[in-house]
Amino acid sequence: MKFIIPSLLLLVLAGCKDSETKTNATKQIPMIENATQKTTQNQKNLAAIGLEYAQTTQQALGKQLIGTIQKKGTSAALKFCNIQAYPITDSMALKHNATLKRVSDKPRNQANKANEAELEYIKSYKQDIVNGITPTPVVKKYMDDMVEFYYPIITNAMCLQCHGTEKEVNPETRAVIRSLYPKDMALGYGTNEVRGIWSISFKEQ
Repeated sequence: MKFIIPSLLLLVLAGCKDSETKTNATKQIPMIENATQKTTQNQKNLAAIGLEYAQTTQQALGKQLIGTIQKKGTSAALKFCNIQAYPITDSMALKHNATLKRVSDKPRNQANKANEAELEYIKSYKQDIVNGITPTPVVKKYMDDMVEFYYPIITNAMCLQCHGTEKEVNPETRAVIRSLYPKDMALGYGTNEVRGIWSISFKEQ
């Protein structure tokens, strides 16, 4: 893309020259379109990679969580998350050679508090849900080939056992939450709401 921009500047400066220059300008158009298409496809490829990392990690967490709920109940699942969520996430980060975070504007664990940039993405995704827009990944690529990927974590009915209102979260579960997470902010959600986002960093291969 670096060789295209100077060419465009020269074309603008030489706009009043002869027809040969105009012909050269015409030849540049397919090059620009082709570069744009490549950039768009590259973004899609990177988004697919980030989504794979998020989904496989969520599956690893979800499998263990659901199993614990079914065998031991919601309170035991909370204790499981408190102890095992980070090790499972870290193991998936090692597998994918990436940095994997689940962050929120209303964290349960204060270590999962979103930073300023992440808060903006959460706000944007919340607005998408309100407007009936299907959320799509956000991908940012930097000069050193580092990629940042963001994607929302949306609540479902199962989430409400630990993140819902007083109607969904029973007294025993609330007591365990208060015990494990004294600064908890992650209650009061309904279904199909943005609980937080995946914030993932990896190097383009």
